[in-house]
Amino acid sequence: MTLDDAIAALRAGIEPGRAEGMAAYHKQTREVLGIANPFLNDLARDWRRALTVPERVTLADALWRTDIFEARIVAAKLLTQARIKDDEAVWRLIASWVQDFDSWAIADHVCDAGGRRLVADPSRIDQVEGWSRSDIMWIRRAALVMTLPWTKQNHPTARDLEIRDRVLGWAAACADDRDWFIQKAVAWWLRDLSKHDAPRVRAFLDANGARMKPFAHKEAAKYLA
Repeated sequence: MTLDDAIAALRAGIEPGRAEGMAAYHKQTREVLGIANPFLNDLARDWRRALTVPERVTLADALWRTDIFEARIVAAKLLTQARIKDDEAVWRLIASWVQDFDSWAIADHVCDAGGRRLVADPSRIDQVEGWSRSDIMWIRRAALVMTLPWTKQNHPTARDLEIRDRVLGWAAACADDRDWFIQKAVAWWLRDLSKHDAPRVRAFLDANGARMKPFAHKEAAKYLA
């Protein structure tokens, strides 16, 4: 499949009058076509079935480079899959996109794809830890959002718990960060973790909660009894 074929397939899903509202909601200056998420889901599913992993990587890279809002989202969806054999090229591409983040919607779709690659090879956490110390807010945020799978295990292994504590350390370092997106990401991590590991969240909030913004503290404690 060529990039032109892919863009033509994307444009077939344009809903007249939708682009303006999406651009305003997502605060986009890049081109927004006006395509609903279910259409993008179906398109990405069909492409995942039809293309080999190397072909998907090539197409995803080309779609990302167009800088079209929906093209970047579908590029991430194209690489969102739990099991991918020989996934190093997939991970490298996803990791390269992090430096381009400037939109929560695009970032979250990429982080969903990246989180699956981290679960597949947790040693990649070493690279992600460097992001947690970046001067760029979107990159710091990616370190938290991409590691969300470690908030969800009901029966974590010893290694999972080690990673969980490691990311909580990054979150503690972000507790003083006044940026809304960082505070929201810390709260998101803690809130999701509290459903499976309430003691760790309580300990975190006891130690760091006073340094968080009130809305983030409230969100983090939402499910604590």
